[in-house]
Amino acid sequence: MPRWAIYTIFAVIVLLFLVCIIWVFVKYCCKSKKKRKNNPDHQINLQGVTGSTTTSLLTVGIKQATALPAMDLGGTSDPYVKVYITPNKSKTFETKVYRKTLNPIFNEHFTFEIDKAELNESTLVMKVFDFDRFSKHDIIGELRLQLGTIDWNHVIEEWKNLSEPSKSEDIILGEICFSLRYVPTSSKLTVVILEAKNLKSMDLGGSSDPYVKVQLALDKKKWKRKKTSVKKCTQNPYFNESFTFVVSFEQIQRLQLVISVWDHDKFTRNDAIGKIFLGCDATGNQQRHWADMLSNPRKPVAQWHNLFSSEQVDSILELKHSVRIPFINKNF
Repeated sequence: MPRWAIYTIFAVIVLLFLVCIIWVFVKYCCKSKKKRKNNPDHQINLQGVTGSTTTSLLTVGIKQATALPAMDLGGTSDPYVKVYITPNKSKTFETKVYRKTLNPIFNEHFTFEIDKAELNESTLVMKVFDFDRFSKHDIIGELRLQLGTIDWNHVIEEWKNLSEPSKSEDIILGEICFSLRYVPTSSKLTVVILEAKNLKSMDLGGSSDPYVKVQLALDKKKWKRKKTSVKKCTQNPYFNESFTFVVSFEQIQRLQLVISVWDHDKFTRNDAIGKIFLGCDATGNQQRHWADMLSNPRKPVAQWHNLFSSEQVDSILELKHSVRIPFINKNF
């Protein structure tokens, strides 16, 4: 067979192959377009979407404050804002601290999940504090909004005057001072429980027998725990007890440090006075203390903290018990 005939046959085969591919492609596209036109499921109709839920998301934006009173000797303040909802005070948020200013600009937003049935009975509370590392934070003022009176069809953005803080709501559980020190090279975390003051009275005699538990949680699971000695009949105990844990740098990024104060009782169950936690999920003052420790390796960083109720802290942490598998030594 001559060479030109071979080339001709090869060209015809290639041409037929291309024609078949084009025919299949055109047929598939036409079929898809026809199906898309006839299929009503591809039309999105929001009017047909119905549903109900018992909870709502409330977003609170803290924009700025102006003309705050000076709380420090230098004629200025270190303000921050604490935000929560009463009476179900299950979650508390705090803004960053703004140093040496009476006109802070925050621009921070916080989201609460609230049951619709509780809206009319709930109050949004915003408290402005002056930060102090080594003493109790002074409250500058507060703002309270009754959620039942708010028009939820519009975004509210307005100025409000701060008022005197309410004293009837807050239950004083006490304060605790401790220092943190982390050395990355040796993977050692040192917690020094220094002292506590103004602890809530738990005994009939108007006092308490306090001690402190120091607990580490890794990935939301209880991990390591130590405790101080018991101090008898005092609401202002001085401990100065040090505890060291081996924690790698990779683990410190996923760690939570839980500090809890307890009232010791010989004959009944020990009662929790208050609790606080620091670490990867902490906010506000607790987050600042943890960040200061990480940014100052090998240097002890001490700070006072207000205690919260155990229920409030536990609801945020949701710690799980660590699973321990027993090891059985068998000789074969």
